[in-house]
Amino acid sequence: MLKDKGLKATPQRLAVHQAMRTLGHASAEEVAAQIAAQGGTAVSPASVYNILTTLADLRIYDRRSGRGNKMVFDVRSGRHLHLYDTRGETWQDLDDEELLSLVEAHFKGRRFRGYKIDGIEVQLLCHPTRRTVLANLIENKKQK
Repeated sequence: MLKDKGLKATPQRLAVHQAMRTLGHASAEEVAAQIAAQGGTAVSPASVYNILTTLADLRIYDRRSGRGNKMVFDVRSGRHLHLYDTRGETWQDLDDEELLSLVEAHFKGRRFRGYKIDGIEVQLLCHPTRRTVLANLIENKKQK
C-alpha cells in the first residue's frame, strides 16, 4: 500500500499502521500509546501525527473530528457510516448502503454558494443503553 503511494515502508510507518489496524479509529496520542505499549519501534508522538496525516492526505486513512474537534484517524477509508458513542468517545463502523445512497442522491447536483462539496460523512451520535452496558460487563468478566 505504501509503495503504491510512493512511500517507503519504514519501521515507524509500519508500527503506526499496525497500531491503526488494531485500534481502527484513533487519535495520534492513542496510536503513540499503542506503539509504546507494544514495545519495539520507537516513534515520537509528533512523528505518529505526521505519519497519520500523510496517510490520510494520500487517502489510505480517513480523518474524523471527535469531541472538541480532536482529530481521529480511521483505518477504513471506503464509504461507510459511523456510530459515535458520545459518552465513551469511541467510533464504530456501520454499513448501510441504502442510507448512504439516499443521502448522496439528495445532495447530487446541489450547489452551495461559495462552497464545493468534497464528500459526505454521516455519523450517528449515540450512547450505550443499559442493556449494552450490562452485556459489556458480562463479556469482560468472561474474559478474566
